[in-house]
Amino acid sequence: MRELNINGRAISDDSDAYVIAEIGHNHEGDLAKAEELLRRAAASGASAAKLQKRDNKRLFTRRMYDEPYTGRNSYGATYGLHREALEFGRREYRELAVLAAELGIDFISTAFDFGSVDFLAELDLPAIKMASADLTNIPLLTYAAKVGKPLIVSTGAADMDAVRRACDAILPINPELALLQCTAVYPATPAELNLSVITTYRAEFPTTVIGFSGHDLGPELSWTAFALGARVIEKHLTLDRTRPGSDHHFSLEPQDLAALVEGLRRNREALGDPVKRLLPQERLALRKMGKKLVAGRPLRAGHRLTGEDIAIRSPGDGLSPDQMTLVLGRCLAQDLEPDADITLGVLI
Repeated sequence: MRELNINGRAISDDSDAYVIAEIGHNHEGDLAKAEELLRRAAASGASAAKLQKRDNKRLFTRRMYDEPYTGRNSYGATYGLHREALEFGRREYRELAVLAAELGIDFISTAFDFGSVDFLAELDLPAIKMASADLTNIPLLTYAAKVGKPLIVSTGAADMDAVRRACDAILPINPELALLQCTAVYPATPAELNLSVITTYRAEFPTTVIGFSGHDLGPELSWTAFALGARVIEKHLTLDRTRPGSDHHFSLEPQDLAALVEGLRRNREALGDPVKRLLPQERLALRKMGKKLVAGRPLRAGHRLTGEDIAIRSPGDGLSPDQMTLVLGRCLAQDLEPDADITLGVLI
């Protein structure tokens, strides 16, 4: 069975979506904003809120760390200082974890390096996210897998061979994996999402929960992803899409996140039961609009029925037309007036 458990919540083909509100660095380095985003994520019905964790001085080369970084989206004079301004440490993570527990929402994070894996493991967060950019970073993937926490892995900017190699590395160590279709374009157009990959992943990895990390605008295509079998849905969250910062403009605002969650629940209801059957609530319409077999003209007892003797008329409260072969060529046991029901009980 395809199932993943995060913090006591079972995620499977039969469950609602596990919705991750990706705060990322939309908190702008402000703990109060992060707390508000956490509250809004919980109020919107999200399953989890997520940050990103980097050990910036070890993650980037000195040249990249010191590279000038200016413009509207910059929070520091160099790229390294920009990233440091957006980084939370142990105090902030602990406070957010406590708040998340109070709100009843999971608090998780993406680890971008070995030190960040250790950081998240020490905090005992319920799951670890791995970014698309690290799909080919097999040493980091296996290191994170050994922590023993569920891994949620995005697969943007990759081909199927890279996805297979990542899964081959992770699954023997840790089968608690969610594999997310993703397109590393910000924002991504509908034509760039390739949601059909979800069905490819489901066929290739039949015991792995599949999901969708969407950088598209709005909630609608996540509903399509759910219908295709995605059960982990990740979308960025912001308090204000017009704020400076590289992720705000393609993020959902809280009311959009609430619409996403509600739409996913409706999708699950609409998918319903895969067994095709007549629903009790359909019977009224079936009687009114359905058809039955009746006498098309006056018929006498002993008459052998032919197609010319039988009419097909509403309401559908008698022998259905697909039973025609059961009555043709048989004789009547009694007289029938026009429109009288032809049933097996009037035949000999």
